[in-house]
Parts: sequence; structure tokens; C-alpha cells
Amino acid sequence: MTMTAINLPAVPVESGLTAYFQEIWKYPILEPEEEFMLATRWRDHGDVDAAHQLVTSHLRLVAKIAMGYRGYGLPLSDLVSEGNVGLMKAVKKFEPERGFRLATYAMWWIRAAITEYVLRSWSMVKMGTVAAQKKLFFSLRRIKANLGITETGDLLPEQAAHLARELDVSETDVIDMNRRLAARDVSLNAPLSQDESVEFQDTLVDEGPTPEALAAEGQELALRRELLDRALGTLPDRERHIFVERRLKDDPVTLEELGDIYGISRERVRQLEVRAFDKVKAAMLAAGAD
Repeated sequence: MTMTAINLPAVPVESGLTAYFQEIWKYPILEPEEEFMLATRWRDHGDVDAAHQLVTSHLRLVAKIAMGYRGYGLPLSDLVSEGNVGLMKAVKKFEPERGFRLATYAMWWIRAAITEYVLRSWSMVKMGTVAAQKKLFFSLRRIKANLGITETGDLLPEQAAHLARELDVSETDVIDMNRRLAARDVSLNAPLSQDESVEFQDTLVDEGPTPEALAAEGQELALRRELLDRALGTLPDRERHIFVERRLKDDPVTLEELGDIYGISRERVRQLEVRAFDKVKAAMLAAGAD
């Protein structure tokens, strides 16, 4: 059986996306054991029902990633559809015995499929260093937005200089790319030169990490999290709470606030935080050496 036998919710035009998102959010997220079992059934026996569950449980991941590409002026429905193709490729190639989750592996394939669609859809002219220019293509809009540059015409000299510093490229590259993004007047099928048969799209190589590299990174993060959880379990309740509030929160609680909770001084809270940190560090190092 092939992936083409899988029936997915149809991605509608823009006006119907709300209903689509509501539908895909109804599919349950799989537990690790269930995901492993389904992936094994699909790989070893071609079980289409198992593949269907693997794909549908990750449709919300596709939607989330696709939303990040809306700034290129392309229909969100098309971005989602292309991302779903990437997801199915990921499910087809997924090897569950490697020990990482499908979502970690699939993110690369989803982004690659959407990126390829964006590049196919946007008209671009000859580029010099392809990898650098591709990075510039996908970064320029975001950096301009972060800097509050909303003009669609030529950049001011000071804007071009600022963007060049931010992106670590020449001002000429920034100005040229900005014009290409605005003009969109040449196809990806344009040859790299008059005497070459190689087209620009033939040279587009994804410079991002491979699925295997992402999976290895995910495994390492999972191991670190497991070691941290074990280390936290060795701390007394008060020290654990202080450590979590001071070291693991995006918006740490102040020493004064924790001091008020426990009826101790600001300096005492700081001492407990340092002691807890030293204990956690020692426990994680010891566990990692086992």
C-alpha cells in the first residue's frame, strides 16, 4: 500500500480554513508507545490505517509551521497543502526504532516542502552564492519587519547598511534581493548564465540540518530533560521550588518575592538558589558519567 491511499481532510480555500483547523485539532496526539506501534505496523506491514493515524495526529503541526510562512503573500491553504505532502514523506521514511518522536523528524520534511513551494512561487533572478542568497531570501522580510521597515520600494542607504550588518552580507546583495522580492519578474527556470543549461532551481540545496541531525538533537534534549528531572528530585522542596522559579522560568520570580513566601531574607534565598544549582549541576554531571 502507498501513502496515496490515505484520505486526509481536504484543505479548503482561505475562507474555509477555520473549519479545517477546527477539524484537524480533533485528532488526538499520540502517546510515544502508540506512535511506535503504529509506525511499526505501517513500515513492516503497510498498514494504511496506522499511517492515517500517524499523519492526522500531526496535521496541527503542519498548520503551525505553515502559519510562519504567511509573510510571503501566498495562500495559507497552499502552504498547508504543501506541508501535508512533506508530512506524508516523513511518515513514509520514519524509522521508529531510532528512539525519537515523529514530530521531531517530520518538522524538517514539512519545512522543506513549504520552502520549496515558496521558492517555486516567487520569481527570482540569477543568484551568485546560492546558499547565502537563499538564506537572505528567507531572512530579509523578517529582519525588515523587526526593524519596522515597511516600504516596498528601494531601501534608503541607511536602511540597506543596517540590514547588511544584521544579515552579514553586502549592501549590494541586500538592495538586489529587496528588488527581486518586490519585482518577482523572472521564473525559477531561468538559467544561471546564457551558456549554461543548469537552472537556478536545480541548485537549491537545503542548508538546514537533516532529519537525522534534528532527531539526534531531540534525543539529546530529551536526555538532558530526564537528567534535570532526576536532579530536581534530589532537592528538598524549598530548594527545588526556588531553583525552578529562579532558573527555569522565562520570567524569574524575584528574590524578595520568594523571601516573602518563605519568611526569609533576600540573601538567604540567594544562598539557597546557589546551593540548589550546585547540587543539580553535580547530580547531572554524575548521572551523565554513568
